[in-house]
Amino acid sequence: MAWLKISPEARGQIAAIAKVRWQLFVNSLRSLHGRLELVSRVFIGLGFAFAGFGGGFGLGSAAWFFVSSGRAEWLALLLWPVFMFWQLFPLLATAFTDNFDSSNLLRFPLSYPSFFIIRLAYGSLDPATALGSLWLAGIALGVGYARPQLLPWVVLVLAAFAVLNILIGRMIFAWVERWLARRRTREILGVVFFLIIISFQFIGPLVNHFGEGSRPAAGHIVSQLLPLERLLPPGLAAAAIAQATRAEFAAAFGAFLLLGAYGVAIGWLLHLRLRAQYRGENLTEAVARSASRKEKSAIRLGWKLPGFSAPVAAIFEKEFRYLSRSGPMLFTMVMPVVVLLIFRLTPSSSGNADAFLVRAPDLAFPAGAAYALLVLTNLVYNNFGADAAGIQFFFAAPVRFREILLAKNLTHAAVLALETILVWLAVCFVFRRPSLDVTLATLAGLFFALLVNLTVGNLLSLASPKKIDFGTFGRQRASNTTVFASFGVQIAVFVLAALTLLAARRHGEVWLATLIFLALAAIAAAGYALVLSRADQMALARRETLIAELSRA
Repeated sequence: MAWLKISPEARGQIAAIAKVRWQLFVNSLRSLHGRLELVSRVFIGLGFAFAGFGGGFGLGSAAWFFVSSGRAEWLALLLWPVFMFWQLFPLLATAFTDNFDSSNLLRFPLSYPSFFIIRLAYGSLDPATALGSLWLAGIALGVGYARPQLLPWVVLVLAAFAVLNILIGRMIFAWVERWLARRRTREILGVVFFLIIISFQFIGPLVNHFGEGSRPAAGHIVSQLLPLERLLPPGLAAAAIAQATRAEFAAAFGAFLLLGAYGVAIGWLLHLRLRAQYRGENLTEAVARSASRKEKSAIRLGWKLPGFSAPVAAIFEKEFRYLSRSGPMLFTMVMPVVVLLIFRLTPSSSGNADAFLVRAPDLAFPAGAAYALLVLTNLVYNNFGADAAGIQFFFAAPVRFREILLAKNLTHAAVLALETILVWLAVCFVFRRPSLDVTLATLAGLFFALLVNLTVGNLLSLASPKKIDFGTFGRQRASNTTVFASFGVQIAVFVLAALTLLAARRHGEVWLATLIFLALAAIAAAGYALVLSRADQMALARRETLIAELSRA
């Protein structure tokens, strides 16, 4: 690939960009938000480090056992999980990815090799690459400890496997972002993605449900798929190492060459996308049809909310219309019901035929309601993320920020109420109708938890906002500080609610939990009103940060 040859000028450009990024990081530490981001990244990094070194030790021990016992071909059982994690984790946990959009560098006189390398490098600075590299290093050390003379060859094969994983991840992101640039393909991909996630959830319950009768068929399917597995990257990497342990060096080299051919093909597909972007490709939404004269003359009246001002009703209508057209929002509405079905079909691990919620159906409604609240976290803790640069209109409009936050909170509360109704109906059909005392206790606990989440969410939305870009992976979630804080709040609220419900249920007086939750809700309501009353001062004090963060390209 001659186009990847790095000239002295390109090396200078890369060094300049690295210096700029480092200076931006240093400057970010001058603000409280930047320091909180650093602290959250340190804690998250410690967790990933523990998973990386612990997983590397476990995989290395398994690799040593396979090779020393003459079962080197079983290394594929280790490489496949690494491969799947490397590709799926960035898609499912974009809150932990690097959110820098390197396509903005195209406004500068940057050469294509520099642009390609920068896109590849920035995309590789994520936890998946770090964890995958540590795990592969553990496998290499395990094989090397069992067969020291093969360590150079194992390092070469696994290094090529790591590079291939990086290229595949960058290629998938580049092409998916190309499809997400248009609303129609974005909606189609969202539906397909959600259906795949939901389908995966039912694999284990269905296999357990059909029991022993499905095992012969599953074994036949696995035997049919084994030849295909050996032609895919994890199988090829395992074959290159296994054949080398048997001194079949020609076959091992052939598997390595085929692994390299995968890398060249994936690199070429990535090159196609980045080359088009480098040449100025600008993907825009389709031109909307022009409205007819009758439509232009028609006046659409806005919604009215009894007891609330017109600005609150207008923002409530805007938020509700946006959420009702959102694929992730529809997924949020469905998932609590899907989780209840999964619990209904999953047998107990203790050997009993029924799952825990089947044996304790009174807890099904509280569990479903808690999950419904949990999936709203990204919305509640980043109120202005979807507004992006539109935050400037809020500052220019004759409306108070307390009214803006109140309207957004009402929208989220309405969504949660609708989800709670769906969960209650699902529990009635899947398990049994919850008793009146359990229903009232759950609603009281949900009200308390919602007030706490809305209060903290309003604070974090003003203190640590983040722009949401539904067309680009890595920019659909709240900031790391918000994610880290939301975890703590959710854990504390859920533990308190669970202990209250279980204690009241054990004493046979569930109505006591209702009284406790209502008392806690009164305290949370006072805190919510206090935060809402100071929202205008906080927004004005942080207006530059809000506009800068949400208007960032």
